[in-house]
Amino acid sequence: MKFLACLAFLITPLLANAQYPEKPIRLILPYSSGGGADVIGRPLANELTKILGKTVFAENRGGASGNIAMEYVATSPPDGYTIILMLTAQAAVNNTLFKDSKVDAIKDFDPISLIAKAPYFLAVNPSVPAKNVQEFITLVRNNPGKYSYASTGNGSGTHLSMVLLKSIAQLDILHVAYKGGGGAYTDLLSGQVDASFVGAGSAKGFIQNGQIRLLAVTTPQRSPIYPDVPTLAESGVTGYSSEVWYALYAPKGTPPAIIKKLNSAVLVALKSPQLKERYVADSIQTIGSTPEELTAFTKTERIKWAQMVGRIGSANE
Repeated sequence: MKFLACLAFLITPLLANAQYPEKPIRLILPYSSGGGADVIGRPLANELTKILGKTVFAENRGGASGNIAMEYVATSPPDGYTIILMLTAQAAVNNTLFKDSKVDAIKDFDPISLIAKAPYFLAVNPSVPAKNVQEFITLVRNNPGKYSYASTGNGSGTHLSMVLLKSIAQLDILHVAYKGGGGAYTDLLSGQVDASFVGAGSAKGFIQNGQIRLLAVTTPQRSPIYPDVPTLAESGVTGYSSEVWYALYAPKGTPPAIIKKLNSAVLVALKSPQLKERYVADSIQTIGSTPEELTAFTKTERIKWAQMVGRIGSANE
């Protein structure tokens, strides 16, 4: 009887893992609605729903540069039913930028897969009298402290992309941080703030309607969907390069069988013609990886961003 009880104790979790998922899965997005996390996370959730046979629904939990979402997921049961989409900021920057950070993407989470990467675009409200990057730099330099820019939070890619530009071009421009893309876009469109770094997907409608003006793209190459928009490097900001990447994580201690099933589902989802078409239309490049590759990539990115943070200053610039 003792032997059978022991056997049942060992087999039960294995059976549970084999039957996973048995209920809906929550995909936590670390920003409020309306930003790049939605553009990546919601289509991915739809594809995973088809593949896994259970609803995967995206849930926004913005605030504290993604730390609120990270803390929430890190303390959730490690059963595969609560996972998180992290951006570069959460996975590779926050631990360097915020010394009081309570969670660590490597120590407190199990990696699932790298998802995608995308460029940012330097955008301004049409009322700003600058038609290109050099005009923008001249305008800000001649009016120190007068102009402002929106970010999706301290330490976010939109924040650090501007801090890098400020560092290289020696600009004095006010930082206004938001909990996500929604609030940042609202004030950029109304002219409450003058500029921001934006994602092609989340800003598509505003670009097409002429509500914001693109000045440059942050990557070394131009975007195929906006080929007439020059790179910052082409625009005279020598050495400039920045992009955002997205990855999927689960709470630490999630059974390996569940991680493997989620990883397999993600890799299938990223090959979906519908998902790839949607991502390409938003200048997003799908990637996909093993959990081990994601860990190695995250460590490399941390070194790179730590060097940048050390060079450009604090999170509040």
